[in-house]
Amino acid sequence: MNDLLDMQIEHSTFVRAASEQVYDAFTTAEGLDGWFTQGASVDLQPGGEIRFRWVDWGPDRVTDEDGGLVLEARRPERFVFQWYPDNPAYPTTVEVDFQPAAGGTIIRLRERGYQDTPSGRKALINCVAGWGEALTLLKFYVEHGFRY
Repeated sequence: MNDLLDMQIEHSTFVRAASEQVYDAFTTAEGLDGWFTQGASVDLQPGGEIRFRWVDWGPDRVTDEDGGLVLEARRPERFVFQWYPDNPAYPTTVEVDFQPAAGGTIIRLRERGYQDTPSGRKALINCVAGWGEALTLLKFYVEHGFRY
């Protein structure tokens, strides 16, 4: 097995909405399909599955699927899952915390577990940018109702 990179992705953003609303937008199929996916599914229990499905996504019109195990789901505080952004040989782990703050919620997202290989480093870089974009889309969806 290859060594893991000694780094993780970290993003935070503030959303002007209650933690329950932000949590549901990130952890339910209906919520995800509003701002990020088309045909997502989520079984919100440890050992359940999360599936992301994109159809003609973004400027390159990407159609793809990914997903993995739900490890933790504590509404409205924390959601942890695994998925396979590099290759199907190993998952990475995404931890998302929803922290109440004056006037809204702070989302803190961390992802770790990328392999120290050329494809692992490329996937890490792509997901650094991707998670920043995703949290911005989530913010606009929850605060302003903008839909994908």
